[in-house]
Amino acid sequence: QVYRSLGLNQSEIDKHFTGPAFLAWNRMGNLRRWAGPLPPAWHLKQLYLQYRIVERMRSLGMTTVLPAFAGHVPQGILRVFPRVNATRLGGWSHFDCTYSCIYLLDPEDPMFQVIGTLFLKELIKEFGTDHVYSADTFNEMTPLSSDPAYLSRVSSAVFRSMTGADPEALWLMQGWLFQHQPDFWHPAQVRALLHGVPLGRMIVLDLFAESKPVYQWTESFYGQPFIWCMLHNFGGNHGLFGTVEAINHGPFAARRFPNSTMVGTGLVPEGIEQNDMVYELMNELGWRQEPLDLPSWVTRYAERRYGAPNAAAAGAWLLLLRSVYNCTGVCVNHNRSPLVRRPSLHMDTELWYNASDVYEAWRLLLSASAKLGSSPTFRYDLVDVTRQAAQQLVSDYYLDIRSAFQRHALPELLTAGGVLVYDLLPELDSLLSSHSLFLLGRWLESARAMATSDREAEQYELNARNQITLWGPNGNILDYANKQLGGLVLDYYGVRWSLFVSVLVESLNSGRPFHQDQFNQIVFQVERGFIYNKKRYPAVPAGDTLEISRKLFLKYYP
Repeated sequence: QVYRSLGLNQSEIDKHFTGPAFLAWNRMGNLRRWAGPLPPAWHLKQLYLQYRIVERMRSLGMTTVLPAFAGHVPQGILRVFPRVNATRLGGWSHFDCTYSCIYLLDPEDPMFQVIGTLFLKELIKEFGTDHVYSADTFNEMTPLSSDPAYLSRVSSAVFRSMTGADPEALWLMQGWLFQHQPDFWHPAQVRALLHGVPLGRMIVLDLFAESKPVYQWTESFYGQPFIWCMLHNFGGNHGLFGTVEAINHGPFAARRFPNSTMVGTGLVPEGIEQNDMVYELMNELGWRQEPLDLPSWVTRYAERRYGAPNAAAAGAWLLLLRSVYNCTGVCVNHNRSPLVRRPSLHMDTELWYNASDVYEAWRLLLSASAKLGSSPTFRYDLVDVTRQAAQQLVSDYYLDIRSAFQRHALPELLTAGGVLVYDLLPELDSLLSSHSLFLLGRWLESARAMATSDREAEQYELNARNQITLWGPNGNILDYANKQLGGLVLDYYGVRWSLFVSVLVESLNSGRPFHQDQFNQIVFQVERGFIYNKKRYPAVPAGDTLEISRKLFLKYYP
């Protein structure tokens, strides 16, 4: 509405916004146009959804946070206002200027205040306000200058555009940029950006505090209030993971920090619907005075989760607590398992835990299935732990395949490759397909359900497929948001592995060396083919989870 009122036409606006699956990166100035344009119906449905969200939050006594103007503008602004001072930012991640290089309006240009204040006034007119606004001008984007005076002027201008519409405005800002680009954000630069806003009128999210806290090296954000946040998950990846010791002690250490300005705890995962226990733990810590006794907490957690005490289930959780959930040091949870990565001869199979703990937890959970099998949460956890065990087994078969290839042992290569491609991966796929929360069909159908026409449904489905695979037109951030879903394991990961094994076999048969670059070109066609295969995947589960898990166990338990 604001851009149209300023004289931009619809096609200029359409060229700015990305498709729905990539909007978060559009708002932070990283991407434009990719997987777009947004249909008019999308905007309307979002508007009505926002009414409902805001109303529900306020009815529960929650404080809503509205987005403010961060300075990223459509290129069309330059046509309407040829004299504005806007600079084209560089490419982001592995994207070139086709879909990146967004224009940033100079915060000191008078138009910045005009657009920023107009936008907030429109928002407030539409939704009312609780006076908290979010804006991230430099998230993973390098500012034009590292001069502290410039950075102070920028944050001051952003804040001024907020107070122009709401004199009581509070700015909520992600602190990710400080730890993401430490070469740029030295103490002087951080202090300048934070001090461009009056103390207490900004709240910083210490976004990855469990692994890379920023408050410690910025004297508690130089006096601005901050929230200690657990990020935990990147890309909504599946995979058992947690840093329970860091979570259990971190918030209390931050409270005790000299002159601490911590005002709360937060959860900021990139994706949810995985590792429920970690979120349960973090949510509980906000109400505690001191760290928990984790072994006794997790024993009670198992009882609460399954509705009955069970020694085998408690034993399984104690093993998971000390292994997958106890990553220490700087842990970044991107699932790098060969299962969900493009095959090569140099894949990472390192684990931060003892694999045998997961196999034993799997055995214990299965042994509890006679008593707990009717609990939906138990069935979910059984799928998840079996899935983790299968993920570990994929790494073992990969190492066998690689070793056989390097030793020119064709029979061994055929055996290991055959078991992986023709048995283990199809079995894993059927396990995942037995539970509604692990279905590719559910992911795709929920995207299609947003549509008001067949054409929109196709676009939304392509958005949903691209995000979990290529993440861009050319695999720009390949497998960043990998998921382990029934349908995806067979038709995407499985097909990749099948091709890899075939190419290695062919290499040994012909005596020609394996070339990763050539393989990448062929496998890209397979990956892209999945996005456009038009296959409809079931959105309802099939098969008995307990039976399939037991079958996998009898076949593969080491």
